[in-house]
Amino acid sequence: MLTDEQIRELIVVPKTIVSRSPPKGYKEENRNNRCDLDMEDEHGHRKFKVFARQNIRFVSNFSIGLRYEASEANLTAITLARYNGPHGETSRAQDGHYALPHIHYITATEIARGHLQPQEKLRQSTTRYHTFEEALRAFFEDTRTSNYIDHFPELIQGQLFNEHWQGA
Repeated sequence: MLTDEQIRELIVVPKTIVSRSPPKGYKEENRNNRCDLDMEDEHGHRKFKVFARQNIRFVSNFSIGLRYEASEANLTAITLARYNGPHGETSRAQDGHYALPHIHYITATEIARGHLQPQEKLRQSTTRYHTFEEALRAFFEDTRTSNYIDHFPELIQGQLFNEHWQGA
């Protein structure tokens, strides 16, 4: 069983993208543009999968998730974190997080209860991103993905902008 500390470690362990499907762009699936990634830690011991999907008509409705492909006998694939855009809904949660960009994280308690995806317990509203591209950049930075520009060259503009201001 994973502890909350182990979950945090899995999120921030340095990673590399080993494959992207499709190799460029996105495939349309259920009215979403979607791509999937296979990732691994820097030693190749821990495997991860990433899904990135964005609604075609409601572009601020998107989700980017990090799944750990657990190798422990009592675990399976667990979604560790999900970076979401605003869904536009205000009535489903008292804190109104559905109307804001937000991040869900799974907890050890949720895993112990049999959940494989973050529930509604641990979430944070964020101002770090507003668009799908900004969320991708924040996701890759938070998950310490070293080679994301190789697979998402369109994100380099924001990276150069951030490096310029950090160096000032």
